[in-house]
Amino acid sequence: MPIRITGMNSGLDTESIITELMKVQQTKVDKVKKQQTKLQWKQDAWKTLNTKVHSFFTGTLNNMRTASDYSKKTTDISNSSVASVVTSDSAMNATQKMTIKETAASGYLTGGQLNGSYTKSSKLTDLGIEEGSSFSVTVNGKTTDVTVTSGMTINQLLSNLQSAGVDANFDEKNQRFFISSKKSGVDNDFSLTASNSKGTAALEKLQILSYDTASLAEYKKYKDMDGDITATQAAIDAEVTQRLTAYLSQRTTLTETLNKQQEQITTAENSYRSKYSEEISAQSSGGLDSLITAKKAEIESLKESGTEADLKIATDELSELQEKKTYVDAYEKSKTSLASTQTSLDAIADYVDEDGNAKSTLITEATSKIEAKIQTAKDLIEGGMTGSDAVRISGSDAVITLNGMEYKSTSNVFEVNGLTITVLGNKGDEVTLTTRQDTDGIYDMIKKFIKEYNSLINEMDKLYNAESSKGYEPLTSDEKDEMSDSEVEEWETKIKDSILRGDSNLSTIASGLKSIMLGGVEVNGSKVYLANFGIETLGYFSSADNEKNAYHISGDADDSSVSTNEDKLKAAIASDPDSVIEFFSGLSQKLYTNLNSLTSSTDFRSFGSIYDDKKMKEDYNNYTTKIKQMEEKLKAMEDKYYNQFSAMETALAKLQSNQSAVTSLLGG
Repeated sequence: MPIRITGMNSGLDTESIITELMKVQQTKVDKVKKQQTKLQWKQDAWKTLNTKVHSFFTGTLNNMRTASDYSKKTTDISNSSVASVVTSDSAMNATQKMTIKETAASGYLTGGQLNGSYTKSSKLTDLGIEEGSSFSVTVNGKTTDVTVTSGMTINQLLSNLQSAGVDANFDEKNQRFFISSKKSGVDNDFSLTASNSKGTAALEKLQILSYDTASLAEYKKYKDMDGDITATQAAIDAEVTQRLTAYLSQRTTLTETLNKQQEQITTAENSYRSKYSEEISAQSSGGLDSLITAKKAEIESLKESGTEADLKIATDELSELQEKKTYVDAYEKSKTSLASTQTSLDAIADYVDEDGNAKSTLITEATSKIEAKIQTAKDLIEGGMTGSDAVRISGSDAVITLNGMEYKSTSNVFEVNGLTITVLGNKGDEVTLTTRQDTDGIYDMIKKFIKEYNSLINEMDKLYNAESSKGYEPLTSDEKDEMSDSEVEEWETKIKDSILRGDSNLSTIASGLKSIMLGGVEVNGSKVYLANFGIETLGYFSSADNEKNAYHISGDADDSSVSTNEDKLKAAIASDPDSVIEFFSGLSQKLYTNLNSLTSSTDFRSFGSIYDDKKMKEDYNNYTTKIKQMEEKLKAMEDKYYNQFSAMETALAKLQSNQSAVTSLLGG
């Protein structure tokens, strides 16, 4: 801002004069700013109401339209500690007897106590375990080798075991390993066997060597291959095939991933170039971070001494920088992922040729692995098996009888004829299951619908009937400075609360909903109304302000105003649930159709909006443009006044100089 020194010759308070001259013009600008502020508050009020309408429209109202959504069934259990039941709509109304014959269990291994004090970060070499020690985890026929590498910790070992398909943990307090199958049942059990002699020693030192049924079967399978060239070669071929299949699958996936990553990178480059006329490769996340920090500082400064127009421009620029950073972050992440994928593909090339055949490296490794397993199994079985202090529990299946028919499951959950039964009790427990129509569920759905409708219509009535805020206008910065924060908040709240008062669009929406609720629905050839089910408003004089269009369910225990009345709705559901369902699905469909029409896209509103959001946004932008033009005109006018007064001061200075000269000539 230029420094102006005025009134030196005239003695006039030029600053005050110009300030007064500009006040009238500034008032015009402030008036437009206030109009824009009120428009923004109106947008905010509509957005809040629109969110509530959308939630009602897509949630409860949408679910109420279809008769099948009401057809809920429930199952009563004679002893809830024995079983729980989830009932589907397809379940038959019937009473059934259930007996538990067996419960499902997961395979579980509790390791012996280690001789030491180890943590999950301890290295396996600290336990005396050699690098190259290998053992296998077999789950559902899939075998995964775990090989000890240099520096491997207990925590890394646990990760390997979990990747192999079992749950594993090390209890530092009790110094024991715990390993279990991820699912219960015989088929989901696991075996843990040594793959080489070092592996046997490793399992012993980890105190998890076990000769349980599953592990013994695995050892015997490989011991029987000793001397059987055909069986050995078949095992090697199977190992090669398994590894090759895995590598090929990985290569296909990685190749597809690589292509997609390259496409994403190209798309990002093109999209960024099209949007910003710049190359994304020339940007960096760090550089944008610096620009964003600087822009935020500029915005804070503008909040204190800048104009609203400049603040809006700076805010928009910050949004663009943040948007650019989002693009660049994703781009840089994609480039890193691409490099990682390529490295993984290069590693596979050591084992598989371009035609998809196994290379000698793969065949050699598979052969060594099978031969080591055969030798290890032979040494263990022939040398006598002495394990650790580990305790092993084998996985088992659950078995129940339902109406005399036996059912088996790997878990304690059974799905039978629309019932999902979860066994909670013990072997020998009996229970009676009674499946029936869930009338309480229908009542609860209707009650939820009425409650949400009431909340919405009460809000609309409150907004429409709000007290007038005539005489209240948004405050300028100078006006705010003359008031306390609480006074400013109270002033603005007064305006915001009445921003939709008497709004014709709001009236149209509310009236449409009220009309549908008052209107009937055709059921079995007769017109039926909410009142037939004891659902009515309280009346004009009995209702609270802005709740005169809210409905109350007669006999609702949660509604003190009608809780002692006859519960007609529950009686109707009990006697004829189909008619009740037909009425409310029809009523909901009418409301849904009405709101769907109101939220359709037009030239002035977006799809899903109940108000003219497009028009309001356009009007807001027009205000911004107008304010900027007016402020530029205001600045030019102020400069003009200063120039005029400056010219006057110059003329007075010249006049005074001439007078002094004349006086001097006359001898004064």
